[in-house]
Amino acid sequence: MAWIYLIVASFGEIVAVASINIYLQKRNLKWLLAVAVSFAFGFFFLALAMKDIALGTAYAIWTGLGATGTVIVGIIFFKEPASLLRMLFLICIITGAVGLKVIG
Repeated sequence: MAWIYLIVASFGEIVAVASINIYLQKRNLKWLLAVAVSFAFGFFFLALAMKDIALGTAYAIWTGLGATGTVIVGIIFFKEPASLLRMLFLICIITGAVGLKVIG
């Protein structure tokens, strides 16, 4: 169940960072509140996951999934460029997060 909590926590981070982007465009209280609620949601589930998953592993996976998801959301919804170099670094993030779990 801890791994599911960790994945849910990552979605919280993805939504929070996307909300930051929207807040910077619209500058209204609704999106600022969305940022705070999304991060709180993500941190809550991260804390639940860390009851069974070691801190270093949980944090690395959480940030890796969050960074990967945020890049994908940026490309799909915010029309950010999907350059070859960007995709290479995205693969590095995913490989690092997966490699950490295989080794650990």
